Formats: sequence, C-alpha cells, structure tokens
Amino acid sequence: MQLRWWWDRWKTELDRRWFLQVLFLINLVGSIYGFYWYKNQLIATGNWLNLFVPDSPTASLAFSWVLLLYLCRRRSPFWEAFAGVTLFKYGIWAVAMILVGAALAEGPFLQALTWTDWMLMGSHLGMALEGVLYSRFFTFGRKELILVGVWTLLNDGVDYGLDLHPWLPLSMIGLDSAVAIFTIGLSLISLTLFAILTWPEKEDRKWEYTLWLNFH
Repeated sequence: MQLRWWWDRWKTELDRRWFLQVLFLINLVGSIYGFYWYKNQLIATGNWLNLFVPDSPTASLAFSWVLLLYLCRRRSPFWEAFAGVTLFKYGIWAVAMILVGAALAEGPFLQALTWTDWMLMGSHLGMALEGVLYSRFFTFGRKELILVGVWTLLNDGVDYGLDLHPWLPLSMIGLDSAVAIFTIGLSLISLTLFAILTWPEKEDRKWEYTLWLNFH
C-alpha cells in the first residue's frame, strides 16, 4: 500500500512543468556531450553515414524534443515512439558493452571499470528508465512503432554491415558478430516492450495535446 502511494506520487511529479523543464535540460546537455563524445568517429566516417553513428545522443535528443513539445502542449507520436524505443535500447546496450568489456579485460573486474565507465552506465541506465517511465504518456500507435522498427533494424544493418557501430572496448576486439546478434535481439526486445507498455491505452496519454504540425 505504501509502495503504491509513492508510485502514484512519483507519476504526478513526472508530469509537472518544472520536472519536464529540468529533464529537458538534462537530456539536451547530455545529447550535446554525447555528440562531442562521438567526434572522432564522426570525423573518421566523414559523410552522410554519420546519420547512423551517434546512437545514444540521437535517442536523448529525440526525447528532448518530445519533452519540449509537451512543455508547449504539443505531441508527436512518431518522435515519442522513436525516443522511447531508442532510449531503452541504447541505454541497455551501452551498459552491457561496458560490463562485458570490463569482464573480458585483464585484471580484476572492478579495477577495469573507470570513473568514466561508471558515469556512462549511470547516464545510460537513466535513459532506459526515463523511456519506460514516460511511456505512460505516449500516444503512438502501430504505424509509428513499425516505422521506428524499420529505422532501428536498418541502423543495426548499417552499423554491423558497414562497421559503423560505436567503438567497442579493446577487450572485445573480434566479437563484432556476437555483438551484432545481441544488438538486433535488443532491438526486437525494445520494440516488443514498448508495444506492451503502450497497449492497452492508459488514461495518462496526452491525447488532449495538439499534434505537432498535424503530422505524425
């Protein structure tokens, strides 16, 4: 009973304007830092394929856009679906890669984890969590989820077919095929999860908000 009371109170805070503003700023700043983090890989790629390179910051930037629309009492079902699926997918993916990389590294497991690793794991777990928590407000349907599924699987194909995936820890060199299988599986899990989370419809969905440009 006490747990339910805290959950109900937390749900209320999620939709408060001040909380949306704070979360918007956190995600926007995190996205900018994320694109900077990818700078060397973006320079090395150096063409239109850069669109497929910065996975996590693209996800958090999409969520920043969703939050900004909410602050303006607008909504975009497509960007809700894109943000939710990719936040969860890349949030979990990054944590998994860091942990596996540390486990395969020489020396004790905990010593292989740097402060940067802990920071990245914390921020990426936050990405996955906010995607799940805000799914109760999303208004996307099957059409939007199918479009996001096509994009997500295309991104996986480009990442591992053209070797554009995020650079892996040195201890994971030679494991690209295994990582590709894990990534595609995680894409399917993420899509299934958000299909379950958003159906059936909940009363919290922001149907009262105006569609952004009347375009999904």
